[in-house]
Amino acid sequence: MTDQLARRQFLRRITGGAVGIGLTSTQVFAASEEWKAGFAEVSITPGGSLWMGGYANRTKPSDGVALELHAKALALKDRSGARAVMVTTDLLGLPAVVSHNIAERAQKRYNLERDRLLLSSSHTHSGPVIDGMLKICYPLNAQQDADIKAYTSEMEDKIVNLIGQSLKSLHPARLSFGHAEADFGVNRRVKTPSGYVIGVNKEGPADHDVPILRVDDKHGKLKGLVFGYACHNTAAKAYHQFNGDYAGFAQAQLENQHHGAVALFVAGCAGDQNPYPRGSIEHAQLHGEELAAAVEKSMSRPFEPVGGPLKTAYEEFPVAFGVPPSREKLQAQLHSTDLPTQKWAESMLQILDRDGHLPTEYPYPLTVWQFGKDMTLIALAGEDVVDYDLRLKKEFGAEKLWVAAYCNDVFAYIPSLRVLKEGGYEGGGSMVYYGHPCPFSPAIEETVIGKVHELVSRVRS
Repeated sequence: MTDQLARRQFLRRITGGAVGIGLTSTQVFAASEEWKAGFAEVSITPGGSLWMGGYANRTKPSDGVALELHAKALALKDRSGARAVMVTTDLLGLPAVVSHNIAERAQKRYNLERDRLLLSSSHTHSGPVIDGMLKICYPLNAQQDADIKAYTSEMEDKIVNLIGQSLKSLHPARLSFGHAEADFGVNRRVKTPSGYVIGVNKEGPADHDVPILRVDDKHGKLKGLVFGYACHNTAAKAYHQFNGDYAGFAQAQLENQHHGAVALFVAGCAGDQNPYPRGSIEHAQLHGEELAAAVEKSMSRPFEPVGGPLKTAYEEFPVAFGVPPSREKLQAQLHSTDLPTQKWAESMLQILDRDGHLPTEYPYPLTVWQFGKDMTLIALAGEDVVDYDLRLKKEFGAEKLWVAAYCNDVFAYIPSLRVLKEGGYEGGGSMVYYGHPCPFSPAIEETVIGKVHELVSRVRS
C-alpha cells in the first residue's frame, strides 16, 4: 500500500493534481497535410486456456482474462504514395517463422514490401506462448502444444487481415513527435560475489524517455498515438490471467480518455530493465496509469511536426555466436537437475548428430524508418539491453530518434559488450532457454551498431 500511495502522489505531481488529465486545446501544426494514416485493431485474446509465455516457473496454463490482448496497426502513406504499416501486439514476442509468414502474406495480398512492414511486440509476460518460442521452458503436453499451434495460426490470420484493414482506412492526417518521461523502469542487473543476478539496481543505466508519435486528422482531432518505454512488461510477474501488463493498461487508459483514438505501445531496449515495484496485477495497473498520465501530460504541449517522405530499409544480417560447447560438456548437461538445461543439451546433441556442428550465427532482422528530416525510427530485434538505446541516442542525437526493440524476431537477449563480459542472465545465461548453443561473440555490439549506421545512412541519403 505504501508503494501504491507513493505512485499515486507521483501521478498527481506530474499531471498537476489530476490523474488522466485531458487535452485542453486543439494543437496547431505548421506542417502541410502530406500524410494519410489509418488505424485498425483486433482482439488476439485466446478463446480458451493456453500456456502463458515468459516465466519458466508457471505450473499450469491460463485461468482467465484480466485485460483483453490486442494487435493494432498504423498504416501510413506519404505524398509520393509510398505506404508502410506498423503492427503492435500484446505478446511476449513474434519468432522469425511467424514474422516471415505474416510478411510474405502481406506482400502477396497487399503488395507491401518487407521494409514497409514493422512487427512489434510489447513483451508482456502475461500473454500466450507463440509457436515454438522459449518452448524449452514449459512442461507442455501434446494437447497444450497443439493448442498453441492452432492459436498461432489463427493469430497470424488476424494480423494479416488487420494490415489490410489499416490500409483501407487511410485518411488525411498530420503527424507530430514528442517526448514524455516515466521513472518506474530500473536496471535489474545486480552484482554479487558469485556474479550478476536479477534484482533492483537503481544506480544502473536506464532510459526513462517515452517517445510519442501523435496522429491527428486534418482538423486537429486525435486519431491515434504510438508511445514507447524501455522496461520489461513484468509488473504482474507469474500471473495466470491474460493481460498486457503495464503497457496494456496504459493503452486502455489512453483510449478511454480519447474515445475513438487508438493507442499503440512499442517496447524499447528493456533487456535489463524491470518495473519497480513489481509483483502483482495491481502493480501493472499502477504503472500503466503512470505511463498513460505521462503521455497525457506531454500532449498538453505542442509536438514537433513530422514531414515526409517516409524512407525505409530492412536487412537480415548474421550475428556470430562465441565458442560452442563440446560434445562432452553437452553430454554432462544431460544429467543436470534443471529440466530446461537437460532439454537444451538434448537438442544441441541432436543438431550435432544431424549436422556435424552447432550453429555459428543467427540472422538478425533490422528495420529503419526515416520520416523526412524530422524523425528516425530504429527497430531492433531481440531483447536488447539499454546500452544500445543510450549509445544510439548519443551517436545520432536523442530529440529526433526513436529506438525500439522486440521487433520482427524476439530470438535472444542482445547484450552489449559490457554486459556480455559481465555475464549473468542477459549476458549469456538466457541462451539456454532460447535454444542457442552459447553466448554471442564479443563482436555482437559493434556488428549491430555498425549495421544500424549503415541503414540510417541509406534512408537519409
